[in-house]
Amino acid sequence: MKSRIISIGDELLRGDTVNTNASWLGEILIENGWPVTEVYTVGDSAGAIKEVIGQAMNASDLVITTGGLGPTQDDLTKNVVAEIFDARLVLHEPTLKFIKERFKERNIPFSESNYHQAEVPDNCQVLPNEYGTAPGLWIEENGGRLAVLPGIPHEMKALVQNEVLPRLKPVTEGKKRIFSRHIKVAGIGESTLSDNVLGPLDDFITEDISVAFLPSTQVNTIRINTQAISKRQADKKCDQLIRHIYKKAGKYIIGEGRDLTLSKAVGKVLRDYSLKIAVAESCTGGLLSNVLTDTPGSSDYMVGGLTAYANEVKMSQLDVPKEMLAEYGAVSRPVALQMAKAVARLMKADVGVSTTGIAGPGGGTDEKPVGTVWIGFWSSNRHFALRTHFTDDRLLNKERSVAVALETVRRTIIDVEPMPYGLNSYPA
Repeated sequence: MKSRIISIGDELLRGDTVNTNASWLGEILIENGWPVTEVYTVGDSAGAIKEVIGQAMNASDLVITTGGLGPTQDDLTKNVVAEIFDARLVLHEPTLKFIKERFKERNIPFSESNYHQAEVPDNCQVLPNEYGTAPGLWIEENGGRLAVLPGIPHEMKALVQNEVLPRLKPVTEGKKRIFSRHIKVAGIGESTLSDNVLGPLDDFITEDISVAFLPSTQVNTIRINTQAISKRQADKKCDQLIRHIYKKAGKYIIGEGRDLTLSKAVGKVLRDYSLKIAVAESCTGGLLSNVLTDTPGSSDYMVGGLTAYANEVKMSQLDVPKEMLAEYGAVSRPVALQMAKAVARLMKADVGVSTTGIAGPGGGTDEKPVGTVWIGFWSSNRHFALRTHFTDDRLLNKERSVAVALETVRRTIIDVEPMPYGLNSYPA
């Protein structure tokens, strides 16, 4: 069963909004037996929307549109869909009641444009939207299926999970579909992982099994796609491949799951070992604290953080000696070591981590070029620092510093060598 995705909105074409909906939908649909053959992005033009929907419906079994269902004049999708199917727009009373109640709860005036959001084509099934005011639409005609969904990501995702997938499940039940496993690996480059650690995987690849390497700043993902009728059958088919990956790359693997992040994995390790962490940041400017606290329940292990950007703060809050700064500079091993130790003691944490570096694009020297970062680690039995060198891109340097710091914490606690990316550790 083939599907196509249509993203609607001028803001997508102009780059004002990043189209995350299409990538999320593509993964969800393929995992539920509806491979996506094409993705379209069109502006707020009735003619363009009509043309693309018609083309997509003629060529696939399922079409999903996102966007263009709001209350403003540029929201044209619903009217175009009604025109395509020669349907009338009629008032859907339950939706109108829901919208009015929602506005009353929020003390927002109800306008005529909001009234029109409760109008739907008379040939559709209404998909109740509990998170917004624009309902989704479901239309089945001549063997084709069209889901018309709002463009706001959390509204769209809820409607797909709660309304669209249950309608699709009976169609694909008992048929082969693709099951994906996402193995997350940190602290090692994609090519090193593939060439030097895992080696050739040809013996494990079949007509039903494929492997892809998906790199990102924090982690690399090994995605195994397996065609099977059930998850149990899929796991059995790819069992030898999974065993090989864990045997070869086990110490780099932080866990499995499409949504698993490095900060979640580090949080789990801290919780499993009943450890508290505190961070002292300079070049990362609070990003490490932010990432550590993204995970619900992070108060179990995250004590706090201090952004010691200026040297005066390093001296007054973290007891970095003035003489140390004068002799070695803020971006140095001694300063990173002192920051990590001091923040742990200041906040009574079991683990202290520090970052100090030259994020760029200016400020570098021959001895310490832009992208030079020192990361410090302190615990009751380990005290060391790592020297890294990244790029000339300021934001990327901050993100990579956070990734190395997090993976350093994970590996040190569970006693896994080497350090991330084979970096040398310099003891205090």
